[in-house]
Amino acid sequence: MIQNKQFSVKDDVVVITGSSQGIGKTTAEQLAAGGAKVVVSSRSQEKIDAVAEGINDSDVSGEAIAVECDVRDRDAVEALMDATVEAFGRIDTLVNNAGASFMERFDEISENGWKTIVDINLHGTFHCAQAAGERMQEQDDGGRIINFASIAGTRGAPYMSHYGAAKAAVVNFTTTLSVEYAPHDIRVNCIAPGLVATPGVESQMGIAADDVDRDSVDRQIGTPEEMADIVQFLSSDASSYIVGETIVTKGVPDIDEGADV
Repeated sequence: MIQNKQFSVKDDVVVITGSSQGIGKTTAEQLAAGGAKVVVSSRSQEKIDAVAEGINDSDVSGEAIAVECDVRDRDAVEALMDATVEAFGRIDTLVNNAGASFMERFDEISENGWKTIVDINLHGTFHCAQAAGERMQEQDDGGRIINFASIAGTRGAPYMSHYGAAKAAVVNFTTTLSVEYAPHDIRVNCIAPGLVATPGVESQMGIAADDVDRDSVDRQIGTPEEMADIVQFLSSDASSYIVGETIVTKGVPDIDEGADV
């Protein structure tokens, strides 16, 4: 974890959706270790209770509360933001991490399947950004919104057309919202990861955290801890000159041995 003062998140209030596992959970734990007041959220109260309890029972300087929320439900999102303000008085950073996907040929994706993925990944981001943004505009010093897209939204995504389309929209949404929210001192940025060793990736593709190799630079999969580092950077004063950007994280493409490069 970065310790330099400009990377500090001490006493910041951070809402992290989809934080019952994977990137969201790791980010919550890291920011709390840096002294942040973290609101963990997902559709499973039991799972996020365990995350918050783990943080609060540790010796970190931050703290956590758990608020159940389905980001597709605007009333639930409003309740999440209200609970945050009630507990901590403000919202400094929103991390729009909640997402979902499944792999399927385009011709086999049902209308319901398409709408579900778009609803969670795109409409959920809209709901949370708007609800948090309204509250940030009432603060004297604005805030930060960090949206999670995907490398699937920056290039072709075979067998994930629904997910790629939604994440491409998140990238554009980030750029547009950053302009509208800049006068309110709200910085909006985006992270578009390649493969990350999360439980979801392991269940879909059989790639586990143990498969991550850092002995060379031609790696093809990241870790939740590496994503949490980027979230901390975008949450802190160290990224004060970055607005409306999408940080794409990925390894070096495979090159055939003996290829002329």
